[in-house]
Amino acid sequence: MKAVGLDIHRDFCEVAFMERGELRSAGRVETSPEALEEFAATLGSEDWVALEVSGNAGEIARILERHVARVVVVSPSDTGIRQARAKTDRLDARTLARLLAAGSLDAVWMADERTRVMRRRLQRRSQPIAARTRSKNEIHAVLMRRLIPRPKVSDLFGQAGRRFLTELELPVEERESVDGSLRQVEFLDREIGEVDRLIALDALTSVEIKRLMSVPGVNLVCAATFLAAIGDIGRFKDPRKLVGYLGLDPRIRQSGPGPGTSGHISKQGSASARWALVEACWSAVRQPGPIRAFYERVRARRGHQIAIVEPGRVSRRP
Repeated sequence: MKAVGLDIHRDFCEVAFMERGELRSAGRVETSPEALEEFAATLGSEDWVALEVSGNAGEIARILERHVARVVVVSPSDTGIRQARAKTDRLDARTLARLLAAGSLDAVWMADERTRVMRRRLQRRSQPIAARTRSKNEIHAVLMRRLIPRPKVSDLFGQAGRRFLTELELPVEERESVDGSLRQVEFLDREIGEVDRLIALDALTSVEIKRLMSVPGVNLVCAATFLAAIGDIGRFKDPRKLVGYLGLDPRIRQSGPGPGTSGHISKQGSASARWALVEACWSAVRQPGPIRAFYERVRARRGHQIAIVEPGRVSRRP
């Protein structure tokens, strides 16, 4: 059995082997499907391979896992490579091979195909949303520069708001900015709507998304974002593991004989999942009930930012 370390890049992988206690470098392999298939054919069915998480790690692992016993994809923060005093591609590959042979690497969970597709759609959705926000902010900046008061409409970019914007008397350059930004907003609205349609179609066949949407405050995007972050919820042995994976567990500080104290949440894991849960909490606390009462009690003592996160932390308690 060989322990194989791959330091992967966009165009090549640096390779190292650890076998029978001997560590050796094995050069580079081109990062292409054909070259990786050829390299994988030289490995044994009992070999293990280690590589770090990166943009192309999933596809490389998929190609190799058909030829070896196991492919271990690890987080860069768990290998110590980033903190090494001497860091080269060759040394990184050798470090991965040595740690793998010693059993010192913990694999990260790799998303299944359906989860991967959902993640990609949500990432693609976030890009036009950010661009639309920039376009809207440009229009708000024009109104501020020209000392134009806020219009008495509920939505500046709804029908009434757009009529207001198109009828404004503005200098030529400001009119060009407003009209151009409005065209961008209209285009981006269509792009976001198309991605939302694809997410909704997938939700029709997802029992998990439908179940989550039955929870007050959880809409389609919130449910999809949460599931895309965690994948198969069955891989978490208990609620504490899930809370820790989402970064909602509090940091603990303890030294000497004194008792430990808990601080702010760790914020490890998916930021998008935490955002979705906080958005759901905001919707839930607007409705009368025990969650709102709990939120109000915590807010009175610690402020609204900590209070809105606290319901997600309750599940960690016995």
